[in-house]
Amino acid sequence: MTLKKIVAVIGGGPAGLMAAQKLIQAGLEVHLYDAMPSPGRKFLRAGVGGLNLTHSEPLEAFIARYSQPERLAPLLHAFGPQQMIAWAKELGFETFTGSSGRVFPLGMKASPILREWLKRLTDAGVVFHTNHKWVGFADTKVPRLSTLERQETFEAILLDTPDGPQTIQVDAALLALGGGSWPKLGSTGGWIPILEAHGVSVAPLRPANCGFDVAWTEVFKTKFDGAPLKSVTLTFGEICKQGEFIITKEGLEGSLIYALSAPIRDEIQQNSQAIIHLDLAPDWTQEKLINRLSLPRGSRSLGSHLEKTVGLKGVKAGLLWEFVAREDFQSPARLAAAIKSLPIPLTRPRPLAEAISSAGGIRFEALDERLMLKNLPGVFCAGEMLDWEAPTGGYLLTGCLATAVWAAAGVANWLVG
Repeated sequence: MTLKKIVAVIGGGPAGLMAAQKLIQAGLEVHLYDAMPSPGRKFLRAGVGGLNLTHSEPLEAFIARYSQPERLAPLLHAFGPQQMIAWAKELGFETFTGSSGRVFPLGMKASPILREWLKRLTDAGVVFHTNHKWVGFADTKVPRLSTLERQETFEAILLDTPDGPQTIQVDAALLALGGGSWPKLGSTGGWIPILEAHGVSVAPLRPANCGFDVAWTEVFKTKFDGAPLKSVTLTFGEICKQGEFIITKEGLEGSLIYALSAPIRDEIQQNSQAIIHLDLAPDWTQEKLINRLSLPRGSRSLGSHLEKTVGLKGVKAGLLWEFVAREDFQSPARLAAAIKSLPIPLTRPRPLAEAISSAGGIRFEALDERLMLKNLPGVFCAGEMLDWEAPTGGYLLTGCLATAVWAAAGVANWLVG
């Protein structure tokens, strides 16, 4: 009698859950191991403020948002935005497209989707093992559970469990352990030394979609910590985007900053700092600003004059006082130039643990076309532990699920043919 091939999915985030779904549908026996007390914690975190499933832009433009589009293009053609929408609908959740092109479930929340997803996986036969932390591979080979034959190409997996250390033999393993952001939700990067010990090449993990530090004065950070900065245009190199972000006591956070975080981070790594330029009055021409600022000030203070003539007050005025030389406030031309292009030096990205996602991970050169590790036949990888990054807006979640679908197909092909 031939028993089902057994696959261990290591990691219960979105990639791990999608891999388990595809593997069980392929007729394999699936055991999912997660170090946390419950699976899907980062999926729930992604849904705070509204679960952004994917983006509605044309597929080729969508693919171009990724750091390694040539590597991910086949995966995203196989499972992209339309498949994400179909997957949600299959779970019973209709979607809508917002004005920005982002796609959300109608209820906006992640928890109902996760509950239904886990129920269906359990009903399909996926066996969940929570509080089971993967710690590596066994040095000695033991018989496979499914065939009772000696293992030739795949070593047993080691787990720390509530009942103590365990050695589990399976026919294949799919690692979906995440990157290094939000470690309290399970993505600790602890897998890196384990795989590197087996000769797997890993690009260092770095923060992505992150905030940055600014050396504010104590007066500024005390007064404006948490203040939103709206209707500004940010320029960095050849990139120019309009939007909003938030001042924090450490520096800058928010969607406009996240959108440019990759090139800003790389500039800081190369030159120890990056200088962005803010247009604090994008609807005003510099000439109009000069004309308005040239009006007689009379007895008004400079702050009052700024507000009365060009409408700058609060945090925008505070930024001018923070970075513009006092003598330049006396020159309408120089002050207008600062309003239209205020330089702000960023000194470093915020720590990886605070980032929305991480860059770096297993280099694609260490994987074959099925996302199986060349140095560890039978071990496949998916999700954020691979060396790719993407902006927020549904790209991260779609990318994680696309790699999981591809890797699961690779497992099935390797085991079943």
